[in-house]
Amino acid sequence: MKHKNYTTAIFLAACVSATSLAALGQEPAPAREKNSCPMHKKHMAEARDRHMHELNERGNSAMGFDQAKTTHHFRLLRDGGAIEVGANDPRDRASMDQIRQHLEQISGMFAAGDFSTPFAVHARTPDGVSDLERLKAAITYRYEETAGGGRVRISSGDPKALAAIHEFLRFQIEDHRTGDPLEVSK
Repeated sequence: MKHKNYTTAIFLAACVSATSLAALGQEPAPAREKNSCPMHKKHMAEARDRHMHELNERGNSAMGFDQAKTTHHFRLLRDGGAIEVGANDPRDRASMDQIRQHLEQISGMFAAGDFSTPFAVHARTPDGVSDLERLKAAITYRYEETAGGGRVRISSGDPKALAAIHEFLRFQIEDHRTGDPLEVSK
């Protein structure tokens, strides 16, 4: 009898571990297992926190500035959109210079159809990139300096290119969790 209880305990521990892994996005599990886990919400929050930490670590490296010292915004506009980054501290000249250097470089890379930096930051190809690459001749990328950093203005008159720009910017809003509107501004 003692052996049977020990086996049951091991089985239950394995089930809980499998459900926890599934909640962290590491292994698929049937919905009934995830929903029956009393720790599901906590596991999902931990997975989101881990994702943001990893995203910021990759961003620090790929962008050349400290993500914790800066703020990103992504704007969806009728003629395209904008990627804006600013230093959180208006006296942080080093971050401002690093942001400006990065965004000026990104503007040229994107115009050439090179989206390797977003891939490095997100560890996957962001939504819309394949169309941005394919339609690069119909899209304009313009770097602009701002008081706290810089901006890349992205514009196009091509409806397919506009859809790709908006798809790319929505991905950025969601993955960076900026809270920016997902709808096109006037």
